[in-house]
This record gives sequence, structure tokens and C-alpha cells, in this order.
Amino acid sequence: MQTHPLNTDPSMHRRNFIKVAAAAAAAGATWPVLGAVQTRKLEPLPPGIKISLQISTNATDEDLQFAQQLGVEYVNIPTGGDRATLENFISLKKRVDAANLKVWNIGNSNVHNMPEVTLNLPGRDEKIEEYLSFLRNLAKAGVFYTTYAHMGNGIWSSARETTRGGAPARAFNMNDAKGYWSGKVFEGPLTHGRKYSKEEIWENYTYFIKRVVPVAEELGMRIGIHPDDPPVPELGGVPRCVFGNFDGYARALEIANSPNIGVCLCAGTWMEGGKGMGKDVFDAARAFAKMDKLWKIHFRNVSAPIPYFVESFVDNGYTDMLRLMKTLHEVDFRGALIADHVPGMVGGPRTGWGYSIGYIKALHTAVLAGA
Repeated sequence: MQTHPLNTDPSMHRRNFIKVAAAAAAAGATWPVLGAVQTRKLEPLPPGIKISLQISTNATDEDLQFAQQLGVEYVNIPTGGDRATLENFISLKKRVDAANLKVWNIGNSNVHNMPEVTLNLPGRDEKIEEYLSFLRNLAKAGVFYTTYAHMGNGIWSSARETTRGGAPARAFNMNDAKGYWSGKVFEGPLTHGRKYSKEEIWENYTYFIKRVVPVAEELGMRIGIHPDDPPVPELGGVPRCVFGNFDGYARALEIANSPNIGVCLCAGTWMEGGKGMGKDVFDAARAFAKMDKLWKIHFRNVSAPIPYFVESFVDNGYTDMLRLMKTLHEVDFRGALIADHVPGMVGGPRTGWGYSIGYIKALHTAVLAGA
């Protein structure tokens, strides 16, 4: 069974409440302590890197068996559309538990990369309420981490190309890329009819995160924010200034000012940004870990930084992934580590995922052995 990361001892809650009330009284506070909403303290994550497999919201028994055969302990599950319901979250959790696996993350494409929120479009408040409802449903299902992304016009890509051995993979070329998300296509030069200022983007993020933080803290929910993919300074008239570089992340986390808001470090996206990120992926991992904000890693590789790249096999890009695994071990990373954007291989989808997880587990074993 999945261990709830939060302290559920009622006596601890009472003692903490008494301490808060006493401190408030000593400070001469006049707010009504007895009516205050209590937040749930985030307990430390269990030790160790948790190598995980992404499975479908429609995962079969065979998919769960595949995860068991790979020897992973955790799974991550994207959902969306009419599958992003409390009933489905509970059902998925029960099925994963029954397979002696654990759910680390459930995502929801309906409230991920929301233009209404990022760009302050009509329906913004309704979308935020939908997101908050999603968080509450996750907590009811017993899942206390999720990944969020804040892109206003999708993930940008060009036509698919090939990597080693002719394996089909995502590519990006500044000359002909378009944005894609959840069935929508975003094309330049202006995806929403005008240019947005950085100030607008920051104001919109602040409005959103200030609504989210109280609910996340009440639930004990960790939210890891994914970097903009690709982290080009501006695409389609929309600046990628908040989650497009390290300084943006640092400012965004400061605005959130909450232990519940952290980082899903997509290593591949960070590599895409190159020097424009302000820190390389190794230094970024160290910095976020020092902040106690590093909760999930997308462990993938790319051929080169922007303006042009092709996603590669984990062992076939421009970054030393053994060094990255060593870095994560050195900083005592305790979150989930997943393969992501795996190129296609002969034999069907499981071939590529099996290769990636096997390679990642081998790197981890080598690091633990002192390689």
C-alpha cells in the first residue's frame, strides 16, 4: 500500500494547533484562531530515488504486469478528458495497489497548460476552480503529488524526425515549429492575436498561484511545475519568462512562498534551453534540491540545445546521464524519476520503454556501487 506522506496522528495536530494559538496570543494577534484553516505539514519523502514507469489512464492488467517485470516500484498516470474524475482516480489507485505498485503522480491534461490562466483569457476563474477541484479529488483518492505546466500556447515541435537506427522522435526547429496541446494547434507569428508582455505573464501566474497555494497546503499536496518546452524566450508572441530559465523559477517559487510548490525538472527540456537556462541541468538539480523543491525528474536526453534539436535515446544525447544520476544521488533526491518522450523502437511501444527503464536502472545501480 502507498504510505501517506502526511502526519495523520490526531495528537500531533492538536499539539501543533496549541502551539500556533499560543504563539498568536503572545504576539497579540486578533485573528480568530479557532476558525483558522489548518494546513497539513509536508513530511520528508522516503529515502531513495524512485524509478517509475508512466502508464496509461486506460492501463490494462498486462501494462501493470509490464511495470512489475521492469522492477519499478511506482507508476505515473496521465489522464484527461472524461477520464479525469474522482471515480477513475480511485479506481486507478486501487488497481495499482492491488498490483503491489504505488501511484506517485496522476496528471490531468484538462488543467495543464491552460491558456485561460497563463494569458488571462475568458474563463480563467472557471479553469482555476476546475484545477482546485482536481487537487481535491486527488487527495480524496490518496494521491498527494501532481505535475503542473504553465505554457500559454502549448509544447512546440516540428515534424517528427529520426534518431539512432531510424527511431522516430520529436524534433524542434525554430523555422517551422508549431504549438500543440490537448488537440489544439498554436501557430505564429501571434498565436493569440497580439504580443503579451512579461509583466502580464507574471501577473497572471501570481493570480493563479495565490489561489492554488491555500488549497495545496490544506490538502498536503505537492505540486511540481514543469519547465516550458521548449524554453525559447518567446513563442507566438507569448514570453516564456516564468518557467523558461532558472531565475524565472526562483522568482516564481518565491512568489508562491509555499513548501507545497516545487519543481518537476524535465532534464530534456532543461537541456533544450542550453546556456539560456542560466544554470545547466546539474547545477539546477543541486539548487532545487537545496531548496527542498525537487520532487520529480523527467530523465531524458536531446541531441543539442535550441534552435534545433531531436529527442534521443537516454544514452544518445549531448548530456552525460551517468553524471546526472550521480548528481541526483549526491543531493539525496527522493522523488520519482521517469523515462519520458521515448523514441519509437522496433517491436512496439514497450520495447523503447523497457530499454529506457533498463538503462536508467543500470545507471542507478552503478551510482549506488560507487561508479
